[in-house]
Amino acid sequence: LGAAGLPGPRALACALCGRPLSFLLQVYAPLPGRADAFHRGIFLFCCREPPCCAGLRVFRNQLPRKNDFYSYEPPSENPPPETGESVCLQLKSGAHLCRVCGCLGPKTCSRCHKAYYCSKEHQTLDWRLGHKQTCAQPDHFDHIIPDHNFLFPEFEIVIETEEEIMPEVVEKEDYSEITGSMGEALEEELDSMAKHESREDTIFQKFKTQIALEPEQILRYGRGIAPIWISGENIPQEKDIPDCPCGAKRILEFQVMPQLLNYLKADRLGKSIDWGILAVFTCAESCSLGTGYTEEFVWKQDVTATP
Repeated sequence: LGAAGLPGPRALACALCGRPLSFLLQVYAPLPGRADAFHRGIFLFCCREPPCCAGLRVFRNQLPRKNDFYSYEPPSENPPPETGESVCLQLKSGAHLCRVCGCLGPKTCSRCHKAYYCSKEHQTLDWRLGHKQTCAQPDHFDHIIPDHNFLFPEFEIVIETEEEIMPEVVEKEDYSEITGSMGEALEEELDSMAKHESREDTIFQKFKTQIALEPEQILRYGRGIAPIWISGENIPQEKDIPDCPCGAKRILEFQVMPQLLNYLKADRLGKSIDWGILAVFTCAESCSLGTGYTEEFVWKQDVTATP
């Protein structure tokens, strides 16, 4: 959305390893009836640098219909044919973007002063992949950005209404027959394990039932709805979801499903991003931010093995 107040390199650094996060996805989610949220977007970033591959950060931006970045009227659905002129990708605000990741690039190459970067890491990466050869040739500056293998492949998210389905009836096993000469402590431990396995299976079966109609669903959007968890472990309590700085509670905006991993070409075992569910929580009031970006909250739930 708007270029003003773009998150800087520090905001887009992994909180665990400190390296730049990679853009994962964005959701355009305007709020009907809210003049200050006519344009509203949620932007999710993740760490894909091994051995970390665990950091996550999410940002929200919203603008009224009349703003400094977009025209008041929507673009034509039948645009005129191409005139042959090259499309300029520089933002009208003059914000310089990193050649590697496309995020705010406050650093510049000290030799040519034409290449911008978010960090020393991305300047080094770009230097190795071609800028070293073109840096000293200002008349032949490389406007074509090489593939740095930092960003994920690009896809459009196709939106469809989710059908309601009846949950399957899951029979509850009777563990009352666990008897014998075992001690009370062992009996209680086995009973606890049995109940845990039964609860885990119920939760996972509910998850499988929900996605059965749309096995390729990569994102489930529903502001204020309850997440569908993939495991009984690591489910956040209300106290685990921090309030917005404005004082309002945060509610679920959407959840990212594990099926998205199939499209990201990130399948190196133990050295790639992985999750069961990513649950994104945003300010319930969607507090007004002017033209800036505010950080929201994301909860990562992994698939856990049943003991």
